[in-house]
Amino acid sequence: FRSQAGASTVFSPVSDVANWVSSTLHAKTQRDQLRRQVQALSQEVATLKTKQIRYGELSREVGLDQAIGVKQYAPVGASVIERDPSLWYQTVQVSAGSGNGVSINDPVVADGGLVGKVTEVTGSSSIVTLLTNASSNDQFGVTATVNDEVGNTGVLVPAVGNPNQMVLQDLPNRAVIRPGMQVVTAGYKDPANAQLNSLYPPGVLIGTVASFNPNELLNNGEVPVTPTADVRNFTSVQILTKVNSGTESAQVNP
Repeated sequence: FRSQAGASTVFSPVSDVANWVSSTLHAKTQRDQLRRQVQALSQEVATLKTKQIRYGELSREVGLDQAIGVKQYAPVGASVIERDPSLWYQTVQVSAGSGNGVSINDPVVADGGLVGKVTEVTGSSSIVTLLTNASSNDQFGVTATVNDEVGNTGVLVPAVGNPNQMVLQDLPNRAVIRPGMQVVTAGYKDPANAQLNSLYPPGVLIGTVASFNPNELLNNGEVPVTPTADVRNFTSVQILTKVNSGTESAQVNP
């Protein structure tokens, strides 16, 4: 009996160590499993968030489709495949080109509003120059109408020094325009400016009138406009390839 008790006493520390090792290994296994579960859940959250953002973009595109009847302009869908972080507000590259029926000067809509026009085309991709591009070489204007009581129209250009905003110029000084009013493509040529070509269908949402000092309108005939589309973040576009077949058009500088 004493021999058995002695053996038990001798082997007890060994047993304790073995149990400790087993518990430690089990804890590490559980830790690794939990870590993998956290990583998987994190990836799932990221995927769902991306889908949520994409769904929001698509919902705004569907709303725009319904508002202006995009289908009549033979839209070509494409994804943004390249952005230069130093040129957020100037250009993007998209995954559709001449092989898809895309041509230079085709207007481009995304994220619920007008974002720009095609300026370079290859067989499988295109460069879209954005409305917010303030580069003197690539800047262009769009004739646009304020959805006020009379539909005052001017030329929309990028705001110098503020890529998140644009300026609607050449408005009547006494126009009754208030912040929050929508600004849309005008849908016709400007007979006083032959450089404004007929590229855009009428009524495409561009943005809304931002807060402004009334003197800006009274003295300069202009108001600030905040674009509807987030040009830094949209991931898909629709390129309108047959606008000129419509009955009306709006304008853009070439």
